[in-house]
Amino acid sequence: MSLKIIPLGGLGEIGLNMMVYEYDDVIFIVDSGLMFPEDYMLGVDYVIPDMEYIRTNKAKVHAIVLTHAHEDHIGALPFLLREVQVPVYATAFTLGIVRNKLEEHDILATTDLYEISPRDTLRIGPFELEFIRVCHSVVDGVGLAVKTPVGTIIHTGDFKIDHTAPDGLKTDVGRFAQWGETGILALLSDSTNVEKKGYTISATQIGESLSRLANNCSGRIIVALFASNITRIQKVVNIAVALGRKVFFNGRSIELSVRIAKELGFLKVPTDSEIDVTAIDDLPD
Repeated sequence: MSLKIIPLGGLGEIGLNMMVYEYDDVIFIVDSGLMFPEDYMLGVDYVIPDMEYIRTNKAKVHAIVLTHAHEDHIGALPFLLREVQVPVYATAFTLGIVRNKLEEHDILATTDLYEISPRDTLRIGPFELEFIRVCHSVVDGVGLAVKTPVGTIIHTGDFKIDHTAPDGLKTDVGRFAQWGETGILALLSDSTNVEKKGYTISATQIGESLSRLANNCSGRIIVALFASNITRIQKVVNIAVALGRKVFFNGRSIELSVRIAKELGFLKVPTDSEIDVTAIDDLPD
């Protein structure tokens, strides 16, 4: 018996994140992401990981675990679920986005989805997983501590260290440290921008800059942002409320993210501050 860790995508590239953990006759998969095409890939909408290893070993696959709701980690999930019909585990916000995606692909009814929270544990055959809160540009992200018969692996998922995160949901550095004290066999870490010196500024600082800019604007303010960045959206809403302005959300992805985030309590928008985009012409410039 031996432990295998097999990346099917996401190493040395942005996108296609998909990792296979295998021990004996048990496999579980972490993430199933897509990648947007390069300029030379004419006619290609998106790229998904090579799933031949999954097809060859589908009888061994017991579960899929998702770290967060970005497309480079969940975008290829519908295609993976066509190869293996196994339970999917993720946090509440991630599952909200996933449900919509699976419904679009007509496989929601045939997929078993299970909600997990930080500090929850999950046993998958010889593996025991603990989910650890991480801060990222999408809410409700987690990393993993994976206990195996030969040692513990830390799989961070995407993360940032932001000690003044505006939503208060900071990376659980203390829990990672506790795991470190037990001895770690391998660290599988996000390394985006690791070659750059310095630190990533706090989202709180970005919010302060947005507030200063908005205070100096007399007309309409149009903010372009990633639809999944709920913390940034909340900051924009807070600014609008403070200035007595109305806010609306325009775009399929952001409307979905906002709806799910409001339902789960990650986003709070006063009802008298939000308008439908069709009402914009009734408001002064």
